[in-house]
Amino acid sequence: MPSETPPTPENADGPSSDTGSPRDFVAALASGLLVIEAFDQDRPRLSISEVAQRAGLTRAAARRHLITLTRLGYAHQTGRQFALSAKVLRFGQSYMHSARLPRLLQPQLTRMALAMQEASSAGVLDGHDVISVAAATAGRVVSATLQPGTRVPAWCTANGRVLLAALPNEDLDAFIARQAMLPLTPQTLTQRDRLRLEIERVRVRGYALVDQELEPGLRTLAVPLRNFRGEVVAAINVSAHAGRMSTAELLDRCLPMLLEVQAHLRQFL
Repeated sequence: MPSETPPTPENADGPSSDTGSPRDFVAALASGLLVIEAFDQDRPRLSISEVAQRAGLTRAAARRHLITLTRLGYAHQTGRQFALSAKVLRFGQSYMHSARLPRLLQPQLTRMALAMQEASSAGVLDGHDVISVAAATAGRVVSATLQPGTRVPAWCTANGRVLLAALPNEDLDAFIARQAMLPLTPQTLTQRDRLRLEIERVRVRGYALVDQELEPGLRTLAVPLRNFRGEVVAAINVSAHAGRMSTAELLDRCLPMLLEVQAHLRQFL
């Protein structure tokens, strides 16, 4: 597989993390971000009371934040309900254009997608979910969940299980205990002990293979991406439709390339 030399190793996010003192924390900014996060695919329009409940704010505080967001163009109001505007996409766009990780991963995902003629994506763990930070389709859109910026549950996805396998046992057990484990398809694992065993297998094998647990017809194979210190910083996958590729074929055709990209990127992460 041909390689492209990524940017030279650097701490693209600046010096080591500075969390500051409690007095440096801007509570109003934190509350405003919670208001934005209150909206999602299932709740695109919310009333002031609903935002307050979902963001853990008083109704008065939620109202002030919504009015501010509306005046700045990040939200709009229809009757008693509010919705986010397209301007909110600037936040995600700022990350995609400035963060080093997507810039490193995108060329490799594109090469994999073109070579395999299947979809490929990369994600990072965020709470209970995996957020896609880069993706390539080679013209085949296997699932809408494989686009940059989308969120999927970590416990029933290949990228998610790879990332969960990197957690300390105590954190992993706490994570599993918090999951509702509701079936999304007939194949979804819904027993906590079976999920824990499967993640243990992922640790041993070094990859995760998920067969139609998130969506019918979606098969996904993922491996972790480690930095030069051995820390897992992301996961990359190849996804195919079940009618086009068996799990055995997915392993045989795609795992070697995933491992090659994994090894190539480690020196730059």
